[in-house]
Amino acid sequence: MRNTVFEITKEEIDKRIDVIAAKRTRNSRTATGHWADAGNVLVNGKPVKRSYKLKEKDIVEITIPKPEPMGLIAENIPLDILFEDSEIIVINKPAKMVVHPACGNSHGTLVNALLFHCNKLSKEGGEIRPGLIHRLDKDTSGAIVAAKNDYAHRFISKQFKDREVDKVYTALAWGVFADKSGYINVPIGRSDSDRKKIGVKTKKAREAYTEYKVVTQYEKTALLEVTIKTGRTHQIRVHLKHIHHPVVGDAVYGGKDPQTVIDRQALHCSFLAFIHPGTKKRMEFKAKMPEDMQKAIKAFSS
Repeated sequence: MRNTVFEITKEEIDKRIDVIAAKRTRNSRTATGHWADAGNVLVNGKPVKRSYKLKEKDIVEITIPKPEPMGLIAENIPLDILFEDSEIIVINKPAKMVVHPACGNSHGTLVNALLFHCNKLSKEGGEIRPGLIHRLDKDTSGAIVAAKNDYAHRFISKQFKDREVDKVYTALAWGVFADKSGYINVPIGRSDSDRKKIGVKTKKAREAYTEYKVVTQYEKTALLEVTIKTGRTHQIRVHLKHIHHPVVGDAVYGGKDPQTVIDRQALHCSFLAFIHPGTKKRMEFKAKMPEDMQKAIKAFSS
């Protein structure tokens, strides 16, 4: 373990302790929140909750625990690489692949594969998320970018924060849509009754905005093009459930496929665009739709 002590600046007043601790220690907000829960974050000598709002002249002391072994080993796992240079790598992630190691998933993740493929990855994501700037659910496929150095990580992360990254998803959803296009502007957050799920209008819901367009309407399902303006956990899946059109194959949010045409949510990040950290030019990437989604679309279109 190691300790770090600092006095907050004027800019940090009224900010959450887990946010500032993450910036100061170059760790993830999730990690610093866990430290606070364990009593390892003190303000003026007293433990505080992760939601504590910092005040003028607060003195923060953080005991940073030694990372537990998470099986962060390089594994020779094939990657569908859409682009790679000295600063970034863009992957078409397959479904069923977890993005980073966690309890129960210490091997076979995208991070394990990246560690084998890349000589260096950024450290901005923390101990168990080297290189990762954003994430996709295990059962969501598609384009994802990782950074090879800290500058590239911060440069692209800011674009995500400022909502300057363009992400387009392809989804197969249940039902007949009354409108060919629309938007869903409903706050979502961690469910009050089930912490593993996300719900609408929960106690700590955050702004979430999703736009959709019906590409093709079938008898029982519709092929959608979905654009998200915010990047909340499970956002598309929760929003489509909210308007009674859950994603096909999504057993968690009411879209289970009784025909078992596809055994995961039919959701794929098909397009990703951002400004390259080195060239400062806009780059666009298209990720080919995986075979299982192609088969599902064909099954429902016939």
